[in-house]
Amino acid sequence: MSTSVENKSKRERFHAIRRLCENASEFATQYFSPGPENLQFIREARILVIGAGGLGCELLKDLALSGFGQLDVIDMDTIDLSNLNRQFLFRESDIGHSKAEVAAAFVSRRVSTCKVMAHHCAIEEKSPAFYKQFHVIVCGLDSIKARRWINSMLCDLVEMSEDGEIDSSTIIPFVDGGTEGFKGNVRVIYPKMTACVECLLDLYPPQVNYPMCTIAHTPRLPEHCVEYVKAIEWPKEKPFDGESLDADRAEHVDWVLERAKSRAEIFGIKGVDHRLCLGVLKRIIPAVASTNAVVAASCALEVLKLVSNMAMPLDNYLNFSQTDGVHCAVVQLDRNHKCLACGENKAVMHIEPTATFETLMERLKEKFHLTSPDIRVGTRPLYVISDLMPELKETSEGNLIRPVSELIDGGVELLLTDPSLNRALTVQINFAE
Repeated sequence: MSTSVENKSKRERFHAIRRLCENASEFATQYFSPGPENLQFIREARILVIGAGGLGCELLKDLALSGFGQLDVIDMDTIDLSNLNRQFLFRESDIGHSKAEVAAAFVSRRVSTCKVMAHHCAIEEKSPAFYKQFHVIVCGLDSIKARRWINSMLCDLVEMSEDGEIDSSTIIPFVDGGTEGFKGNVRVIYPKMTACVECLLDLYPPQVNYPMCTIAHTPRLPEHCVEYVKAIEWPKEKPFDGESLDADRAEHVDWVLERAKSRAEIFGIKGVDHRLCLGVLKRIIPAVASTNAVVAASCALEVLKLVSNMAMPLDNYLNFSQTDGVHCAVVQLDRNHKCLACGENKAVMHIEPTATFETLMERLKEKFHLTSPDIRVGTRPLYVISDLMPELKETSEGNLIRPVSELIDGGVELLLTDPSLNRALTVQINFAE
């Protein structure tokens, strides 16, 4: 990155962010002045696009055609046949190749002024130094877990000055876009200054889960049959030499489908087909190309405003719907000062001492949107499931049925680690009377 970009009043730009957060009555910022240097800065600014799916393809195209010359895209997935109907940067010959690499090559070929660098990996594999080099990060994901992780990373990158104030030059704005069917949203987040992803985690719809007792004993829906095979039959039979279930592998999906059909016949359930099976296994949400286009264009516009200071950025949540006509509205979301990512308060949970440890774990998963947490008290493990440590796994499963009071004292702090978290989470457990 050139010295001119490094010294392009990055600190002034982020002082402008502070001013914009405090005064939203003006349209343009005081730091904008027309001139060719604005275009030069747009060409040299580093922008990271997370996700190269339906929304990510639109984002890359919009940013490249908006004048940005240095884009990076990161995605861990490969191209599937089902992607081709809306992820327009891909062709049939690209099936099986990296989404990030194919998308980057396509945009670089078509827009000669834009250089796109691809990273075919999970976002967790990149170091803090990698994320520090970008001026703005824009996200086009369908994963809440990934959103939480990058949000936590950007909050951790914010530094404090000697007098306890936020060093605004270390803030990396985060533009987050999301779509589902004919609805979408755009958020502009200034880590530790405005409402972040973790602050308003409850706004996201809960992931669909099916009660184990229902899918095991009284299935009523075709989804229950697929979930039964996924959760019970696959771990029990260990097909394909004990491989983990991979919904991107056709032979794995076919295996699940055949057994789900057999179970559906036993209970007189209809509707189990390949599309439903894949939807349950991959937790697929409906995607509409027109929604992706609108939301991506809005995200690209916000990135352009942040980099150039030509206009006021979004403050701070845009909601878009095209179900009954077209509706678009902006809402200012408030920051939660008890947020575990950008706040200073530790988490506290109350539970009855007679409750089982399994009940505590389920409440922790529900409250903090965890997927498969490991739980410890200091260095003592309470629940750690690992095939590499069978004895520890057996002890952990045995702890599930024990009362909480047998395992911990009231007021103790549990240390939780989870794939959705960038760092360990500390939760104080108090006993309720």
